[in-house]
Amino acid sequence: MIIVPKVSVVVPAYNVRNYIQDALLSLERQSLQEFEVLIVDDGSTDNTPEVVKPYVEKDPRFRLLQKPNGGLSSARNYGISHARAEYIALLDGDDIYHPDKLVNHVARLDSSPKVGVVYSASQAIRDDGSPTFISLSGKPVKSNQLLALLCKNFVGHGSNAVFRRCLVEEIGEFDEGLRSSEDIDFWLRVAAKQKWQFYREKHILCYYRVRPSGLSFNVTQMQSCNQQVIEKAYKSSPEIIEPMLPTAYAYMYRYLARLCLQGGDVKKARNFIDKAWKYDRSIFYCDVRSFLTLLFVHLAPLAKFGIRYSLGKIESSSR
Repeated sequence: MIIVPKVSVVVPAYNVRNYIQDALLSLERQSLQEFEVLIVDDGSTDNTPEVVKPYVEKDPRFRLLQKPNGGLSSARNYGISHARAEYIALLDGDDIYHPDKLVNHVARLDSSPKVGVVYSASQAIRDDGSPTFISLSGKPVKSNQLLALLCKNFVGHGSNAVFRRCLVEEIGEFDEGLRSSEDIDFWLRVAAKQKWQFYREKHILCYYRVRPSGLSFNVTQMQSCNQQVIEKAYKSSPEIIEPMLPTAYAYMYRYLARLCLQGGDVKKARNFIDKAWKYDRSIFYCDVRSFLTLLFVHLAPLAKFGIRYSLGKIESSSR
């Protein structure tokens, strides 16, 4: 008798031999055990597959899928195409789940038929796995889900959501043409349907790793992809989104300024924060994170020390 899992966890893995074991151990320790894990080796050039194979050999719930390198969206889509469960969970190969992550989110989806996506507060960890003081509450900045996502990805990062598989059938896969911001593009398309609700669990149930080689810190690429995502959203819902464009761009430039601070490029951070101020200065009055970014830019030496101490030195690179 074939038992269909309750949730399929898709784990994209590209050159994460030093981290993938932590991710897989966090899945073994889940309080919900009715799952399958689809580890997608996206053409790794290190020995990531060899680290994964012992888990596959000892536990039939773990499967290793291998494909040529195609990027994060490609790996997620490949994993989802092999999934058997009605719910999809995403866990990047260098991140970690709290033991109650799956049981909490699956229970919410089971009990709330209008909820399409469940996510939680999360915490950043350093390259070595030690915790930082940085956490993401996941609280939207606007009551309207579409407009809130346009300004700020309240889901937070790619390892945080558990969602209904039928969403992929309704809106399509992750956009493989985007080298970053592919998750916010996906959530915007979900929100644009105006059919599904996003549900936030206030407790920290996910830990995302900030790595020196992290894609998120290629600021030029991040800016280009964010602009593409905003333009795509505008074209799909111009009447709704046009009034929010100045605020959306202000949040985008504030975010880019924060990335530059983390990378130690204070000059570029100031340039981005000035652009954010010109587009919509109100975000610095109503959003604490925006205000703190503004403050750190103007207290650059202290900010540079404080942020580097919390995250470790961040260097720009592309995948």
